[in-house]
Amino acid sequence: MNPDESLSASLEHYLEAIFHIESKKQAARAKDIGERLQVKGASVTAALRILAQKKLINYAPYDLITLTTKGRAIAENIVHRHATLQHFLVNVLAIDEKEAEKAACKIEHDISNTVVERLTQFIKFLEACPLKGKGWLKGFSDYCEHGKKHDQCERCLLELVDNFNAHKNNTVHTSS
Repeated sequence: MNPDESLSASLEHYLEAIFHIESKKQAARAKDIGERLQVKGASVTAALRILAQKKLINYAPYDLITLTTKGRAIAENIVHRHATLQHFLVNVLAIDEKEAEKAACKIEHDISNTVVERLTQFIKFLEACPLKGKGWLKGFSDYCEHGKKHDQCERCLLELVDNFNAHKNNTVHTSS
């Protein structure tokens, strides 16, 4: 269950925008937020009032805007979900970066922290696997791009067995 479950996707976008602006400039202005999200000033003001009522931002009209401790924790969670999803879409599923960015932005608001953490573990496992790891990811990317024939799968399995045996032999020799 997300700690920010009571926030709409729109309010999460505002927190995420404030987080990124604050990271660069130490504080955000309503104008910066509106430009980043491509929304009008009245929409920004309405969202900022709600976020201030929820004690997620420090806000006063015409003043600089900063995240509260609680707001920063939620924003960091949103940014983490977005980054994890985008990384998974690009590096595991071989989705184009622009499409992955849009998809991550949509998915990040509905995905649980449990699923995000499992995706993170899956990515780390694939990247660290000594038998196939990044080669497996490259193979999947090639499959998506060009398709794959069964004889290539057989070659891949034989290569996997060879790699496993080589890894097994190296482990035996180094532990002796």
